[in-house]
Order: sequence, then C-alpha cells, then structure tokens
Amino acid sequence: MTNFASDNVTGISPAILEAISAANLDHAASSYGADKWTAGLSEQASEIFEKDVTVFPVISGTAANVLPISSLTPAYGAIYCHEYAHIHTDECGASEFYTGGAKLLSLSGKHAKFSAEKLSAAIFGKGVARHAQPALVSVTQTTEAGTLYQVDEVAAISAVARDNGMKVHMDGARFANAVAGLGCSPAEITWRAGVDVLSFGATKNGAMGAELVVFFNKTDSRELEHRRVRGGHYLSKMRFVSAQLSAYLTKDLWLENARRANAMAKRLASHLEEIPSVSFVHPVEANILFLSMPGKMVCHLKDAGFEFYEMSETDPVLVRLVLSFNSSESDVDRFGEIAKSLS
Repeated sequence: MTNFASDNVTGISPAILEAISAANLDHAASSYGADKWTAGLSEQASEIFEKDVTVFPVISGTAANVLPISSLTPAYGAIYCHEYAHIHTDECGASEFYTGGAKLLSLSGKHAKFSAEKLSAAIFGKGVARHAQPALVSVTQTTEAGTLYQVDEVAAISAVARDNGMKVHMDGARFANAVAGLGCSPAEITWRAGVDVLSFGATKNGAMGAELVVFFNKTDSRELEHRRVRGGHYLSKMRFVSAQLSAYLTKDLWLENARRANAMAKRLASHLEEIPSVSFVHPVEANILFLSMPGKMVCHLKDAGFEFYEMSETDPVLVRLVLSFNSSESDVDRFGEIAKSLS
C-alpha cells in the first residue's frame, strides 16, 4: 500500500531517529526540560526567526494550538478563525475548554483563507459587557485546503487585529511547507507580519511526535509554563521531544523535508493536470491536493494499492492527496500513469 491519505502516516526522518537514539545513550543531567537539548532550542529557534524567541516543546498539534491560545485569551474572549480551521473543526472544543469558555467565531473565505476585510466586518461587541470580547485571531498556515497566506495577507489581518487590541496566533502544523512554498524567510511570514505566537509543527514533517510553541514577545509567554503543566505537557523525559526538535531545526532539515514534500505534490499535480476528467478544487501551493475525480478512477487506484481520503460520496468524488518528505517519485509517477490510463 502507498498511503497518500495524510502526512501523519509516514515514518521518522532518519536524522531525527538518530537524535532520539543519541539522547537515549546515557542518563540526562536532569529531567523536566532541564537538559541540554531543551536548553538549546531557544537559541536554534531564535537564529531561524532572526529574533530572540521563547519556545516550549509539546507533543501534539492540539496542545501547540490551545495552550498558547488559552494563554492569550480570557474566558470571556472571542477567537476568530476560518470555518475550516483545525481548532474549530477537529480539536473537540479544546480551545473553548482550555480558555475556560472563550467563543470561537468562524469566518468564510475561498480556499480556506479569510481576508482582513472579512475579519474587520465580523468583529463586534468590543467594550460591551454582554458580548464576548475580541481577543485573538488564528490563521492556519498551510491552510486546511493546502493553500498559503501571502505575507501581505497575514500583515493585513494582523493590522486589523492590532487595531482591535487582539493577538495573532498562527497554526503552523505545516508551517515548513508554507515557508518552502512561499520562498520567504520564517521571520517575514510570522513576527514581521504581526504574528505573536506560532505553533511550529514537526510531526507531519518527519518527527516522531514533537511540536514547538514559539512566542515572539516574551511578555506573552508568562502563562504558558503553568498551562503546560496543567495540560499534561510538562514531560519528565522532555529531552526525547527536544532532541527531535533540535535535529529538525539543524541544517534546515525542516525546510529540506518540506521542499521534498512540496515537490512531490507538484510532480503529482503535473500528471493529473493532463487528465480532462480530473479537476483541481484548490490551487496546489504546498503538499496537499484536492481533486474531483471519476469514481471509476478512484476504485482502480485503490485496487492498485493507493490509499487516500474520499471526501464525498458523489461521482465524481472529491479526494484529498497528501505528499510527504519520504514520498517517492516512483509512487507518484505510478499513481499518475494509472490515472492517465483510465482517462
């Protein structure tokens, strides 16, 4: 089976696996993050983002989102996000739970992106006691549709947030794919564009299980240490998470893996663009493809050993394909050739 359903199904990047093994060779000097791997993460991340940042390793994307969101949002606050955002659709109300009751307000927009104008029009209730107070905006980068916010789009959203006294969170579960796809620096698409905190994903891009919360303003990070303990992410053997992240950030492995995944997505797209019966639902800008495909083609590809998500029960079928750092050219080409033979 070749699994194009998700980048969560892949193995571990060899350099990261080696780092975990190296961290296991002997006793650590101390526990709960007082180790050399965790201590070095702030310096590594600060170099990458060209700014002195505060970082917190955690082990899940949900934690990487909701812990900083809850640190910056009061229980009576309003959080604005796209209607397809992971925090809104796939995290079981975790943001509401960890904030103690803050309200998620969803925004619409093509290709899973909302605009600064859409955000501005949706903000209401500021200063009125009976309404949830605008507190935070969450932008997903790469989006749930596999599309990318451009630097000026993030900056415009951040400007609206600032004008309304709100913080800006970026859900970067596929942040590496976004940076690789945009060809910009990590600083340009985050703090220079007005982002206050980033959930820097690693698990989808070669880690075993590791995410990094990155605060660009030290004063914003004060609550996170306590919330991380309460949320069960203050790990006694944190060195094994930090060792993954350290290897991920070393020699731009995070970007190298993302560029590979993006290139495989582009390669697959180039095959499928030749097929008249296949249409693209969203532009291919990172490592995800959304396609409308004849049901017969879907069945043949499944029979040939390919796994991917069928997002509808209609014919043609809406399918999602996700490429990864270790997707092979031969598998991509075989998928394309089978699909073309059925057109």
